[in-house]
Amino acid sequence: MGKMQAREERMPKPAKKAKQAFWERGYLAHGYWLGKERLGQVKLGPKKEWDRIYRWRAGNHSGEAATLDEAKRAVEQAVLVGASQLRLFEK
Repeated sequence: MGKMQAREERMPKPAKKAKQAFWERGYLAHGYWLGKERLGQVKLGPKKEWDRIYRWRAGNHSGEAATLDEAKRAVEQAVLVGASQLRLFEK
């Protein structure tokens, strides 16, 4: 009765959460980050000369949009397309 079990049950470790990309607002730009890596960004023009066009860039993709939401969606889509294409060509 006073014997200890030879093998104790271990508590399962909590699963690590996958990193999630997020938007960060900057001066005249918004950046799309995954950890410390910038995946893409949306830029505005100079304050007094801004033509109300949002210019975005993600990897090898770039473009223009009329609204900030459209530009952010384009960056997110470009990041997803780039991520899915990379896996096709890796060995």
